[in-house]
Amino acid sequence: MRKKVTKAIFPVAGMGTRFLPATKSVPKEIMTLVDRPLVQYAIDEARAAGIKEFIFVTSRGKGALEDYFDTSPVLEQELRKKGKDELLETLKATNMESGAIAYLRQHRALGLGHAVWCARRLIANEPFAVILPDDVIAAETPCLQQMVEAYEETGGNMVAAMEVPPEKASAYGVLDVKEDMGSIVSVNGMVEKPKAEEAPSNLAVIGRYILSPSVLSNLNKIKSGAGGEIQLTDAIAADIDAGTSVYGYRFRGQRFDCGSKAGFLQATVAFALARDDLRDDLMQYLDDIRQVGKAAE
Repeated sequence: MRKKVTKAIFPVAGMGTRFLPATKSVPKEIMTLVDRPLVQYAIDEARAAGIKEFIFVTSRGKGALEDYFDTSPVLEQELRKKGKDELLETLKATNMESGAIAYLRQHRALGLGHAVWCARRLIANEPFAVILPDDVIAAETPCLQQMVEAYEETGGNMVAAMEVPPEKASAYGVLDVKEDMGSIVSVNGMVEKPKAEEAPSNLAVIGRYILSPSVLSNLNKIKSGAGGEIQLTDAIAADIDAGTSVYGYRFRGQRFDCGSKAGFLQATVAFALARDDLRDDLMQYLDDIRQVGKAAE
């Protein structure tokens, strides 16, 4: 019987330099989309997929991220005293049970593969998920939950994939497709950040993975690759060479690149428009802007 995926790694050691000066003192992962930090979206998605153990690979200056998941007795007492039960329920989603969450330090910025490797002792010999909080996915069924359901049928390794314009392939890991079966594709190989004219397809890997523990063994042997970093895609590709199946999964939903300012703003608008309590006011504001623009033409 195939082991269930109950552990997830969250690589959050990056300095968030694209969001300076805000990230000088605030970890990028707790910057808010509407009223929830980026990392809360990732945690909620993981919980929906059945994840029970949450492993954060952090770095210096991420103390606020760790505090976010702790209880806040004084705040809870004040809300309870004032009868703000709805806000108390909201806070519950931010609390983690003792022992469910672990924090590891990545002392040097050596890439995603190295960040995942840092968690190897907590993964042991089990399949595990990797979630990049920068990639926020709006979906009726959360992306990782979709992948877990597909993984139960396929096994092997699985990466979330989406089609990108050919000229943008150089920003992603790209799949070399063996067989296209619709939502699932089997993979011959993976190329990290290829030149546009050398990309094997337009199917790009985005920040959701379900991986076998053999990938961690591969990371032990891999030297730095593209960009001078230890690439996770190289370790997955080594599994293909060893005969382990790798699949790309075309998820249902919209992905926002919240590692960029434009993507963060787009996600903020999209998530606000999806809220009943915010939609009307925001739509009115956007309509006013359009009218001003037309009048100025």
